[in-house]
Amino acid sequence: MPVTSVETDTESLTMTLVADFPVGPERLWAVFTDPRQLERFWGPPGWPSTFDAFDFTPGGWAKYHMTSPTGERAGGAWEFVSIDPPRGFEVIDSFADDNGEPIEGMPSMHMVFTFEATPEGSRMTNVSSFASADALEQVVAMGAVEGSTLAMNQLDVVLQDLRAYAQGKGTQLEVLSDQHVRITRLIDGPRDLVWRAHTDPDLMRQWLLGPDGWRMTECEIGDTVGATYRTAWAPEPGTEGEAFGFDGEVLLIDAPRRVVQTEHMIGTDFPSTTNDLSFYEEDGVTLLTLLIEYPDAATRDMVLATGMIDGMEISYRRLEGVLVS
Repeated sequence: MPVTSVETDTESLTMTLVADFPVGPERLWAVFTDPRQLERFWGPPGWPSTFDAFDFTPGGWAKYHMTSPTGERAGGAWEFVSIDPPRGFEVIDSFADDNGEPIEGMPSMHMVFTFEATPEGSRMTNVSSFASADALEQVVAMGAVEGSTLAMNQLDVVLQDLRAYAQGKGTQLEVLSDQHVRITRLIDGPRDLVWRAHTDPDLMRQWLLGPDGWRMTECEIGDTVGATYRTAWAPEPGTEGEAFGFDGEVLLIDAPRRVVQTEHMIGTDFPSTTNDLSFYEEDGVTLLTLLIEYPDAATRDMVLATGMIDGMEISYRRLEGVLVS
């Protein structure tokens, strides 16, 4: 993980985050000064950012909002104070309303980004200074340490060429916390087609099958927020296993970029999970990122022990064949 430390200092009224990366400072600079690349990591998993404005000049403003899995929005705004390419820049960072205007009464902070070369690549240091101990305490209580750590730890995939980072590695699992895991898979195909393959029942029946010897018996898709869905599978004759399925509710749709829905195993009293699936295209390939939120670590471990990652990889290989045809 890139983040090596996050420290708060109540005497100097600062929070300092340090992260190391295997790329040069110029690459870090490019990522932090391009709103489209910032959107891929500025915000913890499950709260991706959308930058609505980005005037990268002293005195200019960047305005953005983060969207939760249920569609809740949280806004932010940067006022650029100074810019020193490629060594760093500083901003006044504020909580913002729906119009991107700083919210009165909410703490703002003076934030300095510094990028410097290291023998292994580069180091990013982010120092946030607060006007009072109460402001620092308020931001920390809102989860700033955990949120910023999770956000910056998403930078690895952004900094590297997507094909070089993920192609040939199959379905990858990262355990982020007791309640969250992230699953990624690079699909050789454009995002529009990959999205369609996840939302067209006829196509889903061709690839979303898990191990060989299974068939999809139900495929009812929810295509609007609030709609329900239902999918089920059964073994072919001669294949061991018992039929199973899932149902749930669609929480958010942002076609063709993101879909969030709950998932519950039909016929059980198991708790539901929240599945947040995003699609990112680069150079003709699409990175699928599935963030799953479990109610607790025990449920997380029980589900992962079923071999779901192996089943997903078999399905994704089949999907690539469907896209080719």
